[in-house]
Amino acid sequence: MPTDSIQYTYSPEHLQVSEPGKYTSEHLRTEEMVINIGPQHPSTHGVLRLEVVSDGEIIVDVVPHIGYLHRCFEKHAESLPFNQIIPYVDRMDYVAAMNSEHAYVMGVERMLGIDKDLPKRVEYIRVLVAELNRLASHFVAIGTYAMDIGAYTPFLWMMRDREHILRMLEWLSGARMLYNYIWVGGLFYDVPVGFEERCLEFVNYLKPKLEELQQLVIDNKIFVQRTANVGVLPLSVAINYGCSGPVLRGSGLRWDLRKVDGYSVYPELDFDVPMGEGLVGTVGDCWDRNYVRVLECRESVKIIKQCVEKLLGEHRRTPDFDPQAFVPKKIRPQAMDYYVRAENPKGELGFFFRTDGKSDIPVRCKARACSFNNLSVIAEISRGAMLADLVAIIGSIDVVMGEVDR
Repeated sequence: MPTDSIQYTYSPEHLQVSEPGKYTSEHLRTEEMVINIGPQHPSTHGVLRLEVVSDGEIIVDVVPHIGYLHRCFEKHAESLPFNQIIPYVDRMDYVAAMNSEHAYVMGVERMLGIDKDLPKRVEYIRVLVAELNRLASHFVAIGTYAMDIGAYTPFLWMMRDREHILRMLEWLSGARMLYNYIWVGGLFYDVPVGFEERCLEFVNYLKPKLEELQQLVIDNKIFVQRTANVGVLPLSVAINYGCSGPVLRGSGLRWDLRKVDGYSVYPELDFDVPMGEGLVGTVGDCWDRNYVRVLECRESVKIIKQCVEKLLGEHRRTPDFDPQAFVPKKIRPQAMDYYVRAENPKGELGFFFRTDGKSDIPVRCKARACSFNNLSVIAEISRGAMLADLVAIIGSIDVVMGEVDR
């Protein structure tokens, strides 16, 4: 190319074309202005741009703009065999990869009709690692949320305790975050020798730490003032927007797919489903959503302990146990449309499959991402709030943009 050629010509429309917004100057009253928050990370929990219309310090409207990540999970899934899609599932909600794998693999196994054949040890290991990952996900949510509203110490404490989990999962699978451990028909490998005992040690270590978290964050006067009666999400609005997980339960509905659908071995385990009760503010506010996550950490500890007892007792390891015994060589389900869902740390993760019965590549694999639905409610609960409270509202929803822009 000649050096004297013009490579870029300025046009006033370039910004609007590259960063389209809902509001222009014609839409605004004299005292209103548009502020863009994001998409730089970590100010908005990922690459999320919020187009905020404000009247002074009061929020008039919020428009979330997504599509800066280009994860392209669904297009990848249309060109890969079922078993090779699992690493891409990991990369959607990358802080809860085990839970996402569990949901996806259950759907494929049910289409193949092998879901009832799996050994109980495989199922208990799956639940064990999924609950460990649920803890790790909630630790990120609680720690970063505290940091969002000005408390740095809880973030360091949460990352310290999360590191124990990541090291255990790395010992298990070889990876710290993106595991590819739960396979269609089984597992990549049995848990290492001594893994169950390490889980018990971790549970005993964590119980007093959760009590400290309660005192340091949840009961903290400043934290309560920043989150109580802020971003109140009424239950009817949460249901109509398709919210799920702690966002829905924080609004006062005891809805957990581990209980409702009773998948895997969850019906055999004893645990409670916490929900928001408006103890310090209004049901469905930012405090309730965070409180539900803290209570869920305690329930996950109970589930982990029960799984370990089963894996050391009734379903202990034997020389003839093969975690890959039911892994199919070729995954070719019959022609069908099928939807599967599971309770991820952030809510209902669902996969819709369309297969033609001829290929081991799905015709369509649509992901129903909980963060997408939960994020869509942000305008409803932000209008009329203070601009400083918007950060608290975003953090209370706990979104991961990897599964929003898929």
